[in-house]
Amino acid sequence: MLYSILQIIAFQALFLMFYDLFLKRETFFNYNRAYLIVTSILSLILPFIKFSELKTMTTKDVVIHLPEVFIGAKTPTFYDIKIAEQAGIIIEQPQQPIWQVVAIVGIVIASLIFLVKITKLYWLKYKNPKRWQGNVLIVNLIKSSAAFSFFNTIFLGERISETEKPTIYEHEMVHIREYHTVDLLFFELLRIVFWFNPLVYIYQNRIKELHEYIADAKAIKESGKSEYYTSLLNQILDVNQVSFTNTFFNKSLIKKRIAMLQKSKSKQLNLIKYALLIPLVFGMLIYTSTEVRAQEKIKQEKSVEQELTEEELIKKYYMEILEMEKNGDDFFEISKYAGIGDNQSERYIPSKTEYLKFKAYMQYISDGIIKRKSEEGTLTQLDVDRAKGLRMDKFKSYEEFRAFKNTKEEKERWELDTQDGVLKLFVEDLGSLTVDEEKRFNALLKQLEKDDFFTKIVVTDGLSLSMTESFISKDGVEIIKEDVETIEVPFAVVDETPTTFDCKDLESNEARKNCMNAFVNKHIGKNFNTSVADSLSPGKKRVFVQFKIDKKGNVTNILARGPSEALEVEAKRVVATLPQFIPGKQKGKTVVVPFSIPIVFEVKGDNNTQERISYKELVAQRDRILKNSSEENPVVVQLNKQIDALKDKETKIIDIPFNKVEVPPVYPDCNSVSDGAEQRECTVNAINKFIVRNFNMNSDSFRNLPAGKKRIYAHFTIDKLGNVTSVKTKSKFPVLDEEAKRVVELLPQFTPAKSKGEAVDVGYSLPIVIEIVDNKKN
Repeated sequence: MLYSILQIIAFQALFLMFYDLFLKRETFFNYNRAYLIVTSILSLILPFIKFSELKTMTTKDVVIHLPEVFIGAKTPTFYDIKIAEQAGIIIEQPQQPIWQVVAIVGIVIASLIFLVKITKLYWLKYKNPKRWQGNVLIVNLIKSSAAFSFFNTIFLGERISETEKPTIYEHEMVHIREYHTVDLLFFELLRIVFWFNPLVYIYQNRIKELHEYIADAKAIKESGKSEYYTSLLNQILDVNQVSFTNTFFNKSLIKKRIAMLQKSKSKQLNLIKYALLIPLVFGMLIYTSTEVRAQEKIKQEKSVEQELTEEELIKKYYMEILEMEKNGDDFFEISKYAGIGDNQSERYIPSKTEYLKFKAYMQYISDGIIKRKSEEGTLTQLDVDRAKGLRMDKFKSYEEFRAFKNTKEEKERWELDTQDGVLKLFVEDLGSLTVDEEKRFNALLKQLEKDDFFTKIVVTDGLSLSMTESFISKDGVEIIKEDVETIEVPFAVVDETPTTFDCKDLESNEARKNCMNAFVNKHIGKNFNTSVADSLSPGKKRVFVQFKIDKKGNVTNILARGPSEALEVEAKRVVATLPQFIPGKQKGKTVVVPFSIPIVFEVKGDNNTQERISYKELVAQRDRILKNSSEENPVVVQLNKQIDALKDKETKIIDIPFNKVEVPPVYPDCNSVSDGAEQRECTVNAINKFIVRNFNMNSDSFRNLPAGKKRIYAHFTIDKLGNVTSVKTKSKFPVLDEEAKRVVELLPQFTPAKSKGEAVDVGYSLPIVIEIVDNKKN
């Protein structure tokens, strides 16, 4: 909308510039009047006119589309929105722009001013004497020398001499006969809507000039020029300021009117100037037909996507992944773009877009492995073959992939893949199970009850998804949810969206969705306590929250993922306070609807903390994957690459050292010591004694170690709560590292350290020395 308004202003500027340069000085007053009215209307409609025929006339070399430049938050692309909709995710919705609020307030104020003017005019008409002369009402303004007209009403001041009244009357009658008031009211309405646009005011001034020129030219025929000039110059002016009336005595126009009366008529040849308007309008039509407005970009991208072949789409997605990498997006964002998520193994047949994006992603991984090995100088033909084996070249098309997924063997293979604790069942029709399918489902249900490893059952027919989960009750007994037929339908596609009681009466499902989105966003924005993130790194913080609205409308299965546990807990707390909703329906039946929303806010702080958190997140993510995979996993390889890149920075980022912090952390037994220096010494001695007392010198793991002194360097953090965290140990022997780490993690909770009156994290380094003599531990 803002873009269209800017186009309207630009077109008006061009039309007015053309008028002032070529037409303003001509005596073709009626043509000029038509020009101003027509071009003012054209400027309003041209931004919304697009002719495909004109678009095809311009080649790709003429119409150049520059890459988007994102300032601040990145705008979700068509692909972000598409993936989000399929997953039931709601892309962050911005608040109403401030310019819209200002524009609406301005329109309201301008409307009130217009009403005041109208009221003032009719009050003059009411309180002054008046008489009809034919079909014209003449109002005699007491103690006034003003003269103006409005529709079929002429206002004449009683101080105007009787000899001049006929000339003025004839002048105002021209305004009435030519319907000049309609022109002025049209521009007055434009002034209300476009109150911020100075060009509308210029348009109105230009049209008022023309009205006076037209009236002067016709009125002067009834009286001589000298008498007419006298009427203009010899009056004590009492000018009415209402902008939509035709005023006879207007100080700013008198000089121009006299000059125009004395001017010779323009030559007919000058009419050719109006023909110049044709290429001007044609150029505007070409612009509006070929430019790509921001609000149409999503539709155009979708259209382009439909026209491309699968190979072209893969190349397009591959280039977008490279662009993400170039822009600094981390591996997780790229993986998310490719559709990799926690429930990937539960989906059976991905959409065509998901499949092609994943194929481009695997090509990106493959090329990355080859590039890394090549740079290291360790690339072999075996490495190349393995990397190329990741590219999913087995299927030549998506249809071939779907045909493969619909084979009996592939369905059985999917059902046997239970490594994530998920039991799976493929059926022909999820809404109507056969007797055999019912038996198989009941068998899986019993397996879910007996085996602690399994957490859920996923049933699919390739399109819809049904899920049955187990959970642990308060007394520790595992119970199966009573509702075993839980069909989930994404929020974006459900027939009847779950919604609030205030939104239920809206006519369309789309309106109810928007109302629901706005309600959830407002609830979270109002209740989320952002102060829990004050200790985090600077920049934007995103907490991704997922939950389900069950068949009773209750919010269940709340999950949160964010940069800290505190934020995740806060996000879960806020979502849990959502009220009961009206449940969603699919084909007339209530269903479970998954819902996901990112919570975004800004945190200020130092940059070092952000680097440390990013490093730790990478390490934690890699370690989680390694529990069920190996170092050869492409994802692990990529994570290791990013970890290595941050490793040097991580070693430089340390907490405040124990010997430099203003108020040191205090061991529990040292709280009775009042002096700061003595507390510090007491804490050091207490930690040393604790390590000596708890270090297991009799461990059988030490028997194979060589004799001699052994040093273990331990480093840990005493955080703001006094807990021992981030324990790291280093020696030449892993068994010593493990034992040292075990002992350090047993340290009790300290009284937290303080700096400038606030609790801070403190780094503590501890060398541990043991000596082994003749395989006997001392």
